Amino acid sequence: MADILTTRQGDTLDELLWRERGLGPEALDAVLAANPGLAERGPTLPIGTPVTLPVLAAQAPPVRETVQLWS
Repeated sequence: MADILTTRQGDTLDELLWRERGLGPEALDAVLAANPGLAERGPTLPIGTPVTLPVLAAQAPPVRETVQLWS
């Protein structure tokens, strides 16, 4: 099931996805495909614009290598 997010004043799609779901640039293509015409609204979306968030495949969290300064 897809979620619907609503934009706030000054929101860009990147900012909305990061703030609401912690998603990065890898999610943009799927979100734009699920929202025809959204890109034509410009980089700053109008207040109250509904954005359908499709079900995205779960991604493994990035792995951070542990660095030890002393052994």
